[in-house]
Amino acid sequence: MNNENQLTEVSTFEKEVSEGLNAFPKYLSSKYFYDEVGDKLFQDIMAMPEYYLTETEYDILKNQVAQICTYFDRNKTGFNLVELGAGDGKKTKVLLRYLLDNQYPITYNPIDISKNAISGLVTNLKEEFSQLEVRGQVGEYFEVLDRLHKKSDQKQVILMLGSNIGNLLHPRAIQFLKKLKNTMHKEDLLFIGFDQKKDPQVILNAYNDTTGITEAFNKNVLVRINKELGGNFNPDHFKHWEVYDPESGTAKSYLVSTKKQSVVIESLSQEISFEAWESIHTEISQKYDDTIVNWLAKESGLEVVTSFTDKKEYYKNYIIKRKN
Repeated sequence: MNNENQLTEVSTFEKEVSEGLNAFPKYLSSKYFYDEVGDKLFQDIMAMPEYYLTETEYDILKNQVAQICTYFDRNKTGFNLVELGAGDGKKTKVLLRYLLDNQYPITYNPIDISKNAISGLVTNLKEEFSQLEVRGQVGEYFEVLDRLHKKSDQKQVILMLGSNIGNLLHPRAIQFLKKLKNTMHKEDLLFIGFDQKKDPQVILNAYNDTTGITEAFNKNVLVRINKELGGNFNPDHFKHWEVYDPESGTAKSYLVSTKKQSVVIESLSQEISFEAWESIHTEISQKYDDTIVNWLAKESGLEVVTSFTDKKEYYKNYIIKRKN
């Protein structure tokens, strides 16, 4: 990443932290959980027994990979596999291995906001799949997708695993999907994970583990503000709190100030005041069913082609295309 990009990134971080902490109620974006420390914490979360999402989706891919890849490219004419929020690529490697072993002509473009995640993934893939053409991209999804869309007419299959769409409430999810549709050619496909509604306790346990890893992950946004923006947050003075509404299917994460306090952020030249038990909203994790997913697709100018699920029906991966 060049210096200009670094300055832009820091400037955006400053702007969004200032907006969020001066709003009422306060909020911070979960995308700022991720840096080198946050990436490692999220790997630890995915390994937790309570966090069913990763292993469930992994099992769907492992057990149904042949059917999935047939939908991607029935005639093996070749396509560009583009992944949004690639992370460590554990699940994607199931698809890549099958595609390469069965002579599908592909190029893999992982996209992630984290330079550390992309750098590690590209290095790892070069060692594990020497014959695979990998073009790692660091940046915001639509900026990179728009560039890829304009650059080539080759078919694209866009991956969005991990139910990352769940970080958006429905109106914003529709905006996101509409923008995604606008980057797609007629033959392109979207392969996207949606965590399903289920026993509310199972959902709460996934986002509020007893070992405190999820708490540390949420609090990493405060650590980043301290490190990068000259803040003086004491993370111990904030409590991680998770709630789930089974009616709306919305799980929400908060950091709650355990006392009346003020925090100085030097780069913003601001002092932020907190009342005792005042909250910072940090994350949304939306849960779905088929009716909701079909509605989201329809509102976005897309349509569901098919879906794949696990034995418990905890999770589904949908193949979606443009309506026209």
